Order: sequence, then structure tokens, then C-alpha cells
Amino acid sequence: MQNNDSIHSVLKLDKLIFDKIEFKRFGFKNDKELELKFQSNIAQKQGTDIYRITLVLSGNKPDEYSLEISLTGFFIIEDSPDITQELKNDLVSKNAIAILMPYIRSEVSLLTAQPGMECVVLPAFNINKMLEG
Repeated sequence: MQNNDSIHSVLKLDKLIFDKIEFKRFGFKNDKELELKFQSNIAQKQGTDIYRITLVLSGNKPDEYSLEISLTGFFIIEDSPDITQELKNDLVSKNAIAILMPYIRSEVSLLTAQPGMECVVLPAFNINKMLEG
């Protein structure tokens, strides 16, 4: 059996809040594509290993609805002598965003699971590819 310390992540989600949940209905169900746009913002509290990561998902299904969800996670990186700043940056920019994605995915499904609509279940995303573009 593996030692728990070797699989223990130094990245911890401390708090999670939805900053904004907005849904606007324009018309009835149609066959147009849902257009999605993701944005992320990462901020570090000066002199600490405390980070604020905000994900914003904007969606527009022409002539049917638009939505915007903003979610902020507050993360802490536990003090560990063998973690470089480069690794910390990687943990925050990739892993923290990956941790937040299921919450965005769930909220999109909740918002679109309404009468006369097709429920949207977002697929798993390649976070590395998302951050490249």
C-alpha cells in the first residue's frame, strides 16, 4: 500500500463561491449550436501561497438563450520544501482550474434542465489545450 503522504496534494481548495449566475431566455428550443467561451483569472495574495482563481463561462444559443456563470475558488498551497515556484504556477494554472470545472459543468446542466429546453452536459475538457488558446 502506498504512503498517504506520496499521494497527498499540496493544493487545497479552501472556499468556493459563485459570483454570478445569469440566464436569459429569448425564444423556444431550436437546432442552433451553443457557443461557449471560457475565461480565467488567477491572482495571488502578495507574499503568500493563497490564490484566487475565477472561471467565467459565457454561453449563447442564438434565438434561444444566453448564460453566464462566474465561479471563484480560493486555493492554498501547503508549505513544502521540494516545491518550486514553477510547480506552484503549474498547480494553480492547471490543477485548480480542473478542480473548478465540475462545478461549472453542474451549474450549466442545472440551468438548462428546464421545460422546453435540451439539457446541456458539458464534456470533459483538455485544460492544457484550453490554456494554450
